[in-house]
Amino acid sequence: MKRKFTIKSLISIKKKSVNLWQLLQKLSGGLYVVLGVWLIFTTITLLFASSQPIDAFFVLGGSIRRETYVAQLAKQYPQTPILISHGSPDPCIRLIFEAELAELQNVWLENCANSTFENFYYGIPILRRWGVHKVMLITSASHLPRAKWMAQVLLGAHGIWVEPEIVQELGIPGNRESWTKTGLDVTRSLFWAILSQIIQPQCSNVTKLTDVDMQAWEHQGFHCEHQGGLRR
Repeated sequence: MKRKFTIKSLISIKKKSVNLWQLLQKLSGGLYVVLGVWLIFTTITLLFASSQPIDAFFVLGGSIRRETYVAQLAKQYPQTPILISHGSPDPCIRLIFEAELAELQNVWLENCANSTFENFYYGIPILRRWGVHKVMLITSASHLPRAKWMAQVLLGAHGIWVEPEIVQELGIPGNRESWTKTGLDVTRSLFWAILSQIIQPQCSNVTKLTDVDMQAWEHQGFHCEHQGGLRR
């Protein structure tokens, strides 16, 4: 009697395992279909976006020359919004735009990011709220190819076409790109490209350039990078 019960139990467990495996196969099949449809839709969106005019400038912080460059662009394209992700101190950026006689109204400073990955982590939700389809990514040669590949993965996953713009630096940059760091950042970008479809991090420290209080900063004191050419 005990043996029969054992055999029946084994048969039952085997049937449950088969049913569970079949369910997992159906779920994975459905997931592949959804992923395939998403990839096709995103590719079509990117192809369409690639032929459109640039509708935002996205500056990765790390050098004041990038902010000088985008200030010059702001004079030519005053209606194009600019997002500067953890760049130079806020008053330095305002002084640069004022020195270039550039428009301040369409410039936002995001100061939550502390790495290249976080530039995109916090920047993408802002660009999506703006309805951006094609962005000029402003960085330096010392930041490549990591920044470019991460942008193409992360922004591309949201249907945003990327046009990299390389700003020339003076002297030898202190930072050095390594293939290990590049590989790790691109790998986690692939995972975040999927998760960011659902999760939208919000930076609590986003300031409009016109709202930078220069009097308060003058009282507090600040220092600008020498390459900016600002006399403070």
